[in-house]
Amino acid sequence: MTQRGHLKAPANWINDPNGFIYFKGQYHLFYQHFPYEPRWGTMHWGHAVSRDLVNWEHKGIVLFPSKYGDQNGCFSGSALEHEGRLYLYYTGVHYHRPDPEDIHSCLDDAFESCQMMIASEDGMRFDNRNGKHVVIPPVLEKQIGDVTHTRDPKVWRGRDAWYMVLGSRDMAGVGSLLFYKSKNLTDWSYLNRIAGPKGFGWMWECPDYFETEGGNVLLISPMGFLKGRGTEENHAICMLADFDEKSGAMKLADSWQFFDYGLDLYAPQSTLDQDGRRVVIAWLRMPKPVEGGWRGMFCLPRVVEVKNGHIYFRVHPDVKRLYSKEITSVAEAREGCYRICIELADQETLEIGGFRIRRDGDRIRTDRSKVFPGQKQFDVRFETPAVCEGNRLDIYVDPNLIEIYINDGEYVVSNAVYGLRQELCSGTTGRLKLYTFEDRKTEEFEEE
Repeated sequence: MTQRGHLKAPANWINDPNGFIYFKGQYHLFYQHFPYEPRWGTMHWGHAVSRDLVNWEHKGIVLFPSKYGDQNGCFSGSALEHEGRLYLYYTGVHYHRPDPEDIHSCLDDAFESCQMMIASEDGMRFDNRNGKHVVIPPVLEKQIGDVTHTRDPKVWRGRDAWYMVLGSRDMAGVGSLLFYKSKNLTDWSYLNRIAGPKGFGWMWECPDYFETEGGNVLLISPMGFLKGRGTEENHAICMLADFDEKSGAMKLADSWQFFDYGLDLYAPQSTLDQDGRRVVIAWLRMPKPVEGGWRGMFCLPRVVEVKNGHIYFRVHPDVKRLYSKEITSVAEAREGCYRICIELADQETLEIGGFRIRRDGDRIRTDRSKVFPGQKQFDVRFETPAVCEGNRLDIYVDPNLIEIYINDGEYVVSNAVYGLRQELCSGTTGRLKLYTFEDRKTEEFEEE
């Protein structure tokens, strides 16, 4: 099964991206997958590959529960390459009190989490029966972390060793990070922990730390970050940070940004592309299945850059290359997908099939109330902070996801949509340009 542009669930449910890596000439993207229904359940790892980050091929399930440690799910983690082998690190979950009416859920949070590893020679075949190893058992020391809510290992190569960061919580119920170190990828020793500031959620999911030329970045998804609003309270944020390998200490900046100001994307994970750019992808939370019974997709790959202390998320150049066939109307769009390039002056609006974009002063606002089901836990109106670099919008439209890149990634607003109409209503004075997928077929991309 092949897909262009946005990678979507092959069937039923997907959520967090996992194990995102460029390995042996291909990008591998693993993901959380419940293969039986379009809802959250016992997690497996699905697998897709691409040569260019725009044409994807699903490869099926690569990880499934097979050990005591992951009996009730193979949860989120990361990948690395070493000496020609692909290593996956993930969180295994074991329920102590499964729900007798639904074995895919747990009663009273009565479960434990451990960190597991499995390796492959080709990145395609994984021995779930004999190849799995527990590398960090459940954390029993309460002064370090939580036996239940410690998860999502991200592993990277440091200057003299391998390092791992885990999301956790402390005894006061404040989100924290745990750091581990290894010389051989198998034996891991505890290094340090840092607790987040109060008000930054009760648990930090899916941590990702990486270095860039303009500054070092921490991505986290704090649970309960916007608690008390009556809508979704778990959100992905990012900030500048510095990690000291010797001590395991991490210094966090005082300021932060949302990863995406549409507040629908979660659990972002990054890797290096074949040219050394830092690229990130994230899961789009969807309130209901779409026609065909699938639920869950990923945003387009984004290049991460830091400039003057601000974190930019720019459209990957391979994505721009895909959306390069100029068209005169959205009726010409292939697979209902197209790109809009426009500049919005103050108080101007653009409506995309019922989805409304407006510029008010130096902020961009969106309203999806006409193309979104009545789901009280999801917001329908959004806005960016004040923008600094102009009013240029690069908009990527998919029948179920609209991504708005403002001033080449100064901010991004991405929203899930349903029932999007194939029409544009422009109240702008600026010229609007439309593009859709270019003529070349998937096979031609794969041959390059």
